[in-house]
Amino acid sequence: MKERNFEKTHKKHRNVLYTLVIIVAIIQISSFVILSVQITKINSDFEKEKKDVREELSQSFLEKIIEYNVVYQEEFKSINEVLDEQGKTINSISAEQTDFSKVIQETIKGVVGVVTNKGSGSGFIISDEGYIVTNEHVISGATAANIISYESKVYRVSLIGKDTKKDIALLKIESGDYQELKIGDSDDLKVGNKVIAIGNPLGLSFTVTEGIVSAVNRPGLSGEQDYIQTDVSLNPGNSGGPLINTQGEVVGINNFKIGNGAEGLGFALEGNIVKDTINKISNETIV
Repeated sequence: MKERNFEKTHKKHRNVLYTLVIIVAIIQISSFVILSVQITKINSDFEKEKKDVREELSQSFLEKIIEYNVVYQEEFKSINEVLDEQGKTINSISAEQTDFSKVIQETIKGVVGVVTNKGSGSGFIISDEGYIVTNEHVISGATAANIISYESKVYRVSLIGKDTKKDIALLKIESGDYQELKIGDSDDLKVGNKVIAIGNPLGLSFTVTEGIVSAVNRPGLSGEQDYIQTDVSLNPGNSGGPLINTQGEVVGINNFKIGNGAEGLGFALEGNIVKDTINKISNETIV
């Protein structure tokens, strides 16, 4: 009887133990599952935060790149502007120091001789339409005139108009494929700039003389301060010819020199005045 009770009690204890083991196992499994879920959530949150931080950093980095790009572009632009100015200065200095051989080759065919029954002078072509500029005193009193080109071709010429006060005459020959000369901005001239005169002094066709600008805004025949003083050699026959700068532009029209015995005192009407006078004579903008 006692053995039966002991066995029964032992079995009961064993069942309780099994139950406890099962409960502990369930608790452990549940804890593991819960822990796994928490770890998964933490990992997910961490990945999300990491992604957000990465995106934020990427956006911030991109914004910085754009910001720096704008700043550096402005800096590069400023540097390029400085370099451009320095380049222009260097080119200008180089042009001042070089000889005029290339400029002469590019311009001399645009210069002409003006021959009348009263005398001769010079002029220059300003358009393919055959417009020619010279001094008014070159043709004053003449009843016949011809134009002689650099290639020795002779053209019949007509008078479009003149301005006696400014000593400018506008002539015209037939239209053609001419070497036209551009009238530049004489306001850019500075004392010391190199210039050349091309003309037909004393019957010596297409002679070139070189000098510098001695002064600007000198009073001339008109009484107005419209003249460039140069030390370029001018003689009878140079009148009406172009005064040309180192860029091959006409900056004046050679007009007169101070009397006998004076050296290096030639005067040319400023290119801007020539341009305005021509356009007034023609009643249209031709230069």
